[in-house]
Amino acid sequence: MSNTRLKVMEGIARQKAVTALYNDQLIKLAPHMLFERHGELYLSALNLSKVWRSAEERRLGQFKLAGLSEPSVLDEGFEPLPSFRPAVPRSDDTLLLAV
Repeated sequence: MSNTRLKVMEGIARQKAVTALYNDQLIKLAPHMLFERHGELYLSALNLSKVWRSAEERRLGQFKLAGLSEPSVLDEGFEPLPSFRPAVPRSDDTLLLAV
C-alpha cells in the first residue's frame, strides 16, 4: 500500500487536513472520500488552499491519487461539508473510505 494512500486514509479516518504536492504546488486538503474508478484511486476533498468567495460556494474536488506526492497529515482537524454524502460520483465507482 502506498504512503500517499495511507496518509489520505488516515486523514479521512481522523478528519485531519492533509498537505501534498499536486501539479508542483503544495495544497492543503480536507479529505472526505477515497474511491476507485477503473483501477485508479481518487480522492474527493475540499481544497483548503483555494480562496472561496463564500462558504456556500465551497465544494469537493476530485484528485487522482497518483498525482499527489509527499503527503503529510496535519494536526489540524476539519468538519465535513454539511452537504457531503458518502456517495461515489459515478455508478461504476467503488467507495473505499469516507468520513
